[in-house]
Amino acid sequence: MSGVWVFKNGVVRLVEKTRSEGAGTAVAGGRRKALVHTPTGQAVASYAALEARLTALGWERYYEDPALFQFHKRGSLDLISLPADFAAFSSVHMYDIVVKNRDSFRVVDV
Repeated sequence: MSGVWVFKNGVVRLVEKTRSEGAGTAVAGGRRKALVHTPTGQAVASYAALEARLTALGWERYYEDPALFQFHKRGSLDLISLPADFAAFSSVHMYDIVVKNRDSFRVVDV
């Protein structure tokens, strides 16, 4: 069971994620989401692209757990943990990246 929890009118419900969605997108309330690198305006389409952007911002990759794609920033307690499969990259992961890099990323509806 995978999807996104949606809170609306005082009710929380799980919106199922379908297999027909493209990698790197997530559905919340029926809308697809994409992570966009703000300075370039390009959507992040792979972990390779995301790693290049995060490395340029001072994040370092951890290789300890093969089930996760993790980054840590020196001098902070922040840790970004992502699923190893980019197809499982959801809006929750996107917003985690945005919160920890406010000026560099944003989430948009596709």
